[in-house]
Amino acid sequence: MRTDYLFTSESVSEGHPDKVSDQISDAIVDLFLSKDPEARIACETLTTTQLVVLAGEIRCKGVYENGEWAAGAKEEIEATVRATVKRIGYEQDGFHWETLRFENNLHGQSVHIAQGVDAGENKDEGAGDQGIMFGYATDETPDLMPATLYYSHKILERMAADRHSGEAPFLEPDAKSQVTLRYEGSLPVAATAVVVSTQHKKGYDENDPAKKAELEAYVKKVVADIIPPVLLRGTVYYINPTGTFEIGGPDGDAGLTGRKIIVDTYGGAAPHGGGAFSGKDPTKVDRSAAYITRYLAKNVVAAGLATRCTIQIAYAIGVSQPLSLYVDTHETGTVGDDVIERAILGIAKLGGLTPRSIRTHLGLNKPIYQPTAAYGHFGRKPQGDFFPWERLDLVADLKAALA
Repeated sequence: MRTDYLFTSESVSEGHPDKVSDQISDAIVDLFLSKDPEARIACETLTTTQLVVLAGEIRCKGVYENGEWAAGAKEEIEATVRATVKRIGYEQDGFHWETLRFENNLHGQSVHIAQGVDAGENKDEGAGDQGIMFGYATDETPDLMPATLYYSHKILERMAADRHSGEAPFLEPDAKSQVTLRYEGSLPVAATAVVVSTQHKKGYDENDPAKKAELEAYVKKVVADIIPPVLLRGTVYYINPTGTFEIGGPDGDAGLTGRKIIVDTYGGAAPHGGGAFSGKDPTKVDRSAAYITRYLAKNVVAAGLATRCTIQIAYAIGVSQPLSLYVDTHETGTVGDDVIERAILGIAKLGGLTPRSIRTHLGLNKPIYQPTAAYGHFGRKPQGDFFPWERLDLVADLKAALA
């Protein structure tokens, strides 16, 4: 086992073109779930210069039934898209919430998919697709997330807050961050490199050294506020290393839903099953099972059963019971991994980890998804109905199951 190594994770801001697409897709998920908690949604979004395109399959009572849109539904979808872009802050010539072109290519859900997922008289509701999903937790940070990703997210969250408040008026919405940490054993001991590329107002580049210095000083202050000083010794900074970054967002590069799955999860510190989250209702186990495995792994670590935990779960489309459950505590467990697996499966309120029981236990059939679509789905603070998979309310049950 390596005891001295470098590891890196990246994050992207809410204004990154792929994240614009994710947020639009999840705004549509929330819109439909607010109308019908049992709605089925698979919404993909393409963004590019002055254009947003929706495509996918839906089923929603009172909105889209029997191949027909309800009165006003199309207009409400378009208004939701434009409001999302406006909230992010795009009012540029190449991408403006008010003047962009919009296409809605959503249509009805395949009856062949529906017949496998819907509950019947003699069967429970099946998984919305086959696949493998992973959850992870580590004691590196208070939120039980990998430190490299935790700091990368926090840097961009702070920059976005300052942009929205007017404290950093020279910032535009598109940005990326990257943090490299040196580890000794399992703990980070130094931030060897920090990369921040941020879209900016005209002139904040090498053509105006004073403005460029102002931008760089601001970024370094944000980093110093986020990363503990003990780690910032000899750190090398790369701030807008390509120079000018005025053209950004969907005008600078096309965006698609689901292209930032590592940013959305654990920054490369854990395996990924390959399925994206945004744009999908919670019958899709790509989303709901990834949430329950994070919930389980986080509670295992919080219960003191391990300092690191990876959990995998697998499903077949149309089948309610999971095909497998796998726990790996990376040789940090206080009990055997097989013991933890049996304890999880024995907790009655988890309902055997069927798709329906996951949604019921976590309360997923609600419009709670747009906030997940930037700065990570995990490591967030549970508040009310939001981010329920981050709760630590299974610790007592795990301890009782192992007593």
